[in-house]
Amino acid sequence: MLELEHGFRVVDVCTRLPPDGEDAFRGRVITPERLEREMHQAGITRAVVFPPARPETSYVASNNGVARHSVDRPFVAVARINGTQKPGTTTAGRLRNAVSNREPYHTTPEDIEKYAYDDRFHGFVFDPTVDDFPDEDVLAVLEDVDLPVIVRGGTDAPPEALATTVLERSFPTVVSHFGGYPLDRELMHEMIDLLEEYDDCYLETSFVRYREVLERALLEHPDRVLFGSGAPACHPDVAVMEILTLDVSEDKLWRAFSKNACRVMEALSPETSS
Repeated sequence: MLELEHGFRVVDVCTRLPPDGEDAFRGRVITPERLEREMHQAGITRAVVFPPARPETSYVASNNGVARHSVDRPFVAVARINGTQKPGTTTAGRLRNAVSNREPYHTTPEDIEKYAYDDRFHGFVFDPTVDDFPDEDVLAVLEDVDLPVIVRGGTDAPPEALATTVLERSFPTVVSHFGGYPLDRELMHEMIDLLEEYDDCYLETSFVRYREVLERALLEHPDRVLFGSGAPACHPDVAVMEILTLDVSEDKLWRAFSKNACRVMEALSPETSS
């Protein structure tokens, strides 16, 4: 794709980076160099990166790999974590969660503290459909360290489930895909509604293909929308263009592209850019 030309400083809060630096994703090879090149083409100055979700896997090595590949690149590493609590609010689900035990590959409270005080990492991420939800002990430590947490929202982890598990916590929570992956417009609107109730909740734009949904969020909650490309599944050029073509003011575009994210995650600010 051609290099985009626009006058905005853009930071990206949703980018997967394979931990070994080279991995096949739907038939494509993704390297840190290629990812950095695509970000540059789209005019993205900084990108939050994390390893892909993998079931029943310890993420220690993957997180360290992402942090290593972020050195001397415009990448900001966040640590992927997992847990023992399944999404869902049924009685059977609550009973199952109550008796779930942590396996050796699960993230522990001690792991959270190590990541939080390791200056290579600037937050956390998990996908409830693969990683499950952290248990109470891990959530308590996440509140203590008070770093932003990115959580995938969608049909298998709807707004109701997110509200009862993470949104009531004191740490900033960034809900990916407006909480409606894949393309569930109703869930996206439900997630926007919840912004009225949860002051530390933010929505991230990757794979949100509905203009009226994006415009509604930016018009009603301009300080709570963060740009995310969803790279490498989506080319960042495409994601940037989707925001540039919205019918909102330039100020709201600035907020979505960089100002809001820099407020949530200090490492994305121009002062900390390498």
